Amino acid sequence: MSLPSRASYRDIPLYSPSPVKCGVDLSDNTNLFGMPPAAERVLRETVASQVTRYPVGYAQELRRAVASYADVEPSQVTTGCGSDDVIDSTLRAFLEPGDCIAFPDPTFVMMSYFAKTNGLKAVPVPLKADLDIDVDGLLATGAKLLYVCTPNNPTGTVASRAALERLVDNAPGLVLIDEAYAEFSRESHLDLARTRPNVLVTRTLSKAFGLAGMRVGWAVGASSLVAEVEKARGPYKVTGLSERMAAAALTEDVPWMKARVAEALEVRARLVVELEKLGLKTLPSEGNFVMVPLPGAPAVAARMRERDVNIRAFQGLTGIGDAFRLGCGPWPMMEAALSALRETLR
Repeated sequence: MSLPSRASYRDIPLYSPSPVKCGVDLSDNTNLFGMPPAAERVLRETVASQVTRYPVGYAQELRRAVASYADVEPSQVTTGCGSDDVIDSTLRAFLEPGDCIAFPDPTFVMMSYFAKTNGLKAVPVPLKADLDIDVDGLLATGAKLLYVCTPNNPTGTVASRAALERLVDNAPGLVLIDEAYAEFSRESHLDLARTRPNVLVTRTLSKAFGLAGMRVGWAVGASSLVAEVEKARGPYKVTGLSERMAAAALTEDVPWMKARVAEALEVRARLVVELEKLGLKTLPSEGNFVMVPLPGAPAVAARMRERDVNIRAFQGLTGIGDAFRLGCGPWPMMEAALSALRETLR
């Protein structure tokens, strides 16, 4: 006998990126320049006794490392299995089923998914013509939680500081700022999490720090906010190995990370020039990727996969239309992608 799921849950599709494995994969915006050296050392030095026991329940060592990196107290830090886990825990902590969550459109695809799985009402608000967030539109929803991703996934564009401050000052509830790509951007908004009682800023070690496979995310906010997220998070959400590797990377590998970020930004600038030579115009990006509006982008991506290159395609994005997104890795990978793109467009 098949047991029925929640009525509001039945039409939720399984998150399913392309199953095709390609030699060059630029689809997920991870750091393609290698593993942080201190994190690699921890991995090599791991012994059996560290694997057979549970990790510390609430990742105290990692919270201390994040606190030092973000210039806050450990009580202002929460962690999780990737920043998406921290976001999901935040929704569970502060919203009741039926409550409203609003976010710019387009944005991180998992927000609509998390809204559905938590029984929430999702209200997407289109980005403005200049690709800044629509503060008035977001506030008009009356949502108890407002989510802003900056630099925004998938567009790479950023929310202006003035818009963010006005949003925070006038929000009826919590403002959740997703800074998964902040290390690549000119500006961070961690200071808002340090100084405002209604702001939580999430980050990840999956992008600039090159630890996507270890699934470590964190957030900073007022201690009272963090305490509620920690309850929703539950114990043992970060593996012992992940915690030790992440703590080492945050403590010892920041110079390494900044050097890799500089490489990615050089590649991004060079990539934009090469795409312009193909007659393609990119959106202004402050992430480690670029988005290219292009009618028929999903078909272009499918043909590129036949050429052993995987990129992320989007169909009918609000205000943008069809588009594809290219992550920035070592230049030989970009040359392979550009070659496949040229052949595909030809």
